[in-house]
Amino acid sequence: MKKGKLIIFSAPSGSGKTTIVHHLLKQKKLQLEFSISVTSRKKRGQEIDGKDYYFISIKKFNKLIKEDKLIEFEEVYRDHFYGTLKKEVKRIRKQGKNVIFDIDVIGGLNIKKQFSKKTLTIFVKPPSIEEMERRLRNRNTDTEKKIKERVIKAKKEFNYAKEFDVTLVNDDLEKAKKEAFNLVNKFVNK
Repeated sequence: MKKGKLIIFSAPSGSGKTTIVHHLLKQKKLQLEFSISVTSRKKRGQEIDGKDYYFISIKKFNKLIKEDKLIEFEEVYRDHFYGTLKKEVKRIRKQGKNVIFDIDVIGGLNIKKQFSKKTLTIFVKPPSIEEMERRLRNRNTDTEKKIKERVIKAKKEFNYAKEFDVTLVNDDLEKAKKEAFNLVNKFVNK
């Protein structure tokens, strides 16, 4: 059986990447399975442990690092670690499915370095910082301090867009979903 490919969606918070990834997961033709990341942060909103993330303590996260069980990891915000489990990616690829990631910019680029020929990296960009900030406020999941932190981080993350295979501007969600489908479909079928 052919091993699956890796499709990485990275973006600043509020860019719409998670919405696009959820849309793609519903497209059976693409044979995608979501790589559930592990994180040391608390659940937000309606998130479900084992579906959206594996929520663990910082102590357990450090143990995973020490035992070399992560493909990549990053302290995205203070005491908020995120990482990709080796066993998760191996399990999905072994089934012949394509792995789709919704991860931070640095994590996405780190995976690309390790699996360069088998990976498509897509940077999802909001039409503007102001629109991204508006989307974050409308989510009602973050404090004002956290929103400001995310905006500052986003400005830095925009500098990495050129290192991705494709930059997808999400100024119209339906159009962005179609473009994302076409990009992924072409990649998994070549």
